[in-house]
Amino acid sequence: MSARAGRVPDSGTSRARRLLKVGGWIAAVALALGVLELLGADVGGWCSDLWDTLTEIPLGYLAAGWSLQTVQTTLTALGWYAILRAGFPAAPLAYRSVLAAYATGVALNGFLPANIGTVVMLLMYVAIVRGANLPGVLGGMVVQKLFFSVAGTFVYVYLFVSVEGSFELQLGGPHDHPALFLGMVAGALLLIVLLVRIFWRRLKGLWEQAKLGGAILARPRDYAVRVALPSLGAWLAKLGVIAVFLAGYGITVTFHTVMSVAGGNSIANTVSVTPGGVGVNQATNVAALSDVTDAATATAYSLGQQLAITAWNVGFALVVVVWAFGWTGGRLLVERSYEDAKEKVAERKAERAARR
Repeated sequence: MSARAGRVPDSGTSRARRLLKVGGWIAAVALALGVLELLGADVGGWCSDLWDTLTEIPLGYLAAGWSLQTVQTTLTALGWYAILRAGFPAAPLAYRSVLAAYATGVALNGFLPANIGTVVMLLMYVAIVRGANLPGVLGGMVVQKLFFSVAGTFVYVYLFVSVEGSFELQLGGPHDHPALFLGMVAGALLLIVLLVRIFWRRLKGLWEQAKLGGAILARPRDYAVRVALPSLGAWLAKLGVIAVFLAGYGITVTFHTVMSVAGGNSIANTVSVTPGGVGVNQATNVAALSDVTDAATATAYSLGQQLAITAWNVGFALVVVVWAFGWTGGRLLVERSYEDAKEKVAERKAERAARR
């Protein structure tokens, strides 16, 4: 079913009724967990492990980490709001709707594989922004990622130059075999030119649609103030989350340790196919913190931060979705966007398999 068909219905329920429905949903979840426990699933053990992990750090650190995570989510959504408003100026759009869609994607990425949460978020934007289409929203995502790509490059460059001898180690190939290196670069450029010429007619139509999402780039000042600046605040809040949880687990907090964890998390999120990057994140964090703490403490920190932030993201998304769309409208929008996202992911897998 298309996300367009999932246009959010106008819910007229009062705030009190919405809160009662949220309470009923929580009670239903508790009942379901009880049934799973009776059927043999060790739900109690999982909850106990979660509680033990979270209580290893003082409540103050948890509150600070959750607060910074909320700042990161709300500021990133503010950048998205500016991008969508610029790309589709005739569409009535509320910030809380954009925040709800973004928060949903963040929450789902915490426990679903293959970044399905990001696809759900994009399809929710298509559903809630009148006149929007997927290429246009994807164009907006390219704009939204610009600052974070620069920030990520800064982290990688810092980590690269901070390792003694890294230039000699990494650049040995081009230095020792300049002709081979230049030939590889020329071949790659030629391949790109050929592909663009082959697919240009098809890409031209998509490019025209995608340009809508990048409309704000035509106004550099608006991009700097409404997208880049909130993105900077969100990135700093993300680093703050890392620093707070490191301190909470008694690990030395320095600029280098924070950059090392941030870089490791970025790589793990890129290559991981496990739900939420579980396992890969822990491995990269242990490696990144090997100079300042032991493996057991690094693993406890990594699991503690991931569980605490994922739990907070889920709760925050639930509240914001109900606030923005009401209980019925929010549930329908998320369900339909999730089904569409699974179809999109399945289509991409099928296309890759067919090309092999």
